[in-house]
Amino acid sequence: MENKDLVWDLDVFKRRQIAQEFVMGFENHLCVYSGSVEQLYTNYNIFFPKEENRKLVILPNPYAHHDTLQGIIEGAVRPTGLFIVPADTDGKSNRLNIILPLKTANKKGRAVPLEIGLKLINQKRPAGKPFLPVLVKGDLRELNAETPCLHLHMINLSYLPRLSELEVADIERVVLERLEKLAARR
Repeated sequence: MENKDLVWDLDVFKRRQIAQEFVMGFENHLCVYSGSVEQLYTNYNIFFPKEENRKLVILPNPYAHHDTLQGIIEGAVRPTGLFIVPADTDGKSNRLNIILPLKTANKKGRAVPLEIGLKLINQKRPAGKPFLPVLVKGDLRELNAETPCLHLHMINLSYLPRLSELEVADIERVVLERLEKLAARR
């Protein structure tokens, strides 16, 4: 595979199987961004090839070129400091929480159900500028030795100078559609 942004290393995970099961729940629900080719993948599969031990590989659907969005410069994608985690420690319920940062010295964040957290985030954003989370290489992490998590990046649509209004609207629509499906899962 030529695009190294789509090959993620899982060497550091203590409980790799749990991390693999966790990330599979996000397949085609969160878009994946590759800065090296300035593309956003909205239709993809996640694989764990045996010959690539301890790797996660994201393969864009080769039959859906229209689901790969082009011309998204790296400056438009920024880390958020927000994390999605399983709502329960065994991960069996499929419910998700998002960790919202707190402005207190003794606590780093508060976990709330994903749907509620997304509403709170969007309430604090300017009107007409929704939260548009995406994943990039390195976003699958361990919160602690037992819990996998996904760090979220976000696309800022104001930083897409090469794209038309129609292309920008399409990016917003597809990211929000995928996110809505993810938030609705129980």
